[in-house]
Amino acid sequence: MKKIIYIASNEARRLFYSPLAWTVLAAVQVVLGFMYVMQLQFYQQVQSQLLASPEPVGVTEIVAVPIFGNAAVVLLLVSPLLTMRLLSDERSNKTLALLFSAPLSMTEIILGKYLGIMIFFTMMLLVICIMPLSLLLGAQLDFGLLAAGALGLWLILAAFSALGLFMSALTANVTIAAVSTFGVLLMLWILDWAGDMPDSQLSELFSYLSILNHYESMLRGVFSSADLIYYVLFVTTFLGLAIKRLDAERI
Repeated sequence: MKKIIYIASNEARRLFYSPLAWTVLAAVQVVLGFMYVMQLQFYQQVQSQLLASPEPVGVTEIVAVPIFGNAAVVLLLVSPLLTMRLLSDERSNKTLALLFSAPLSMTEIILGKYLGIMIFFTMMLLVICIMPLSLLLGAQLDFGLLAAGALGLWLILAAFSALGLFMSALTANVTIAAVSTFGVLLMLWILDWAGDMPDSQLSELFSYLSILNHYESMLRGVFSSADLIYYVLFVTTFLGLAIKRLDAERI
């Protein structure tokens, strides 16, 4: 466990000292800040209509929850830029051989790298949460809905990181790692659209495999064990594949 924590701390330190990581964080905040202001303006325009509605819809549903939805889309675009260097850099800099020669198992290396990137993404999530929480200055919020949205975003970031780590384990080229990660994530994101097919069995399969489908249910405040199991299986599958890839290379 100490070895995993040591690798994770080194990886997190590398990210916190990286200009790219801070540039990505700043860009995400600027884009989401703009979307946040737009949602606030929209809420002000429809507030009188919402008050007259038989089914009350509050500021949480109109302003706060869309922040998490927009954040997932933005992070799908930028997360490959952070995960692409996890192992590709080690391979291109010829330092992966040093890790192989160290008294470390492939599981410890992968889990350490994964924990390191998740530390940075968790910090990013906390910064994102400042925007919806700022609404407390003038409105009441549905904390259950907010918690479900924040948890959903953390889980989807965990999935992005696991896939990105696996893709980074396949190549020494960071560009290939980033593009392939984005391509697979995009495919899994739009897979839900194929859920409208007439074939009910295929429709159910595509809907279950869609990473977006499980996230949207959490944005509605619905937290189910099926969604949690999906993300756990997703993460463990790609981390397991990354471990197998390094094991094969070490041999």
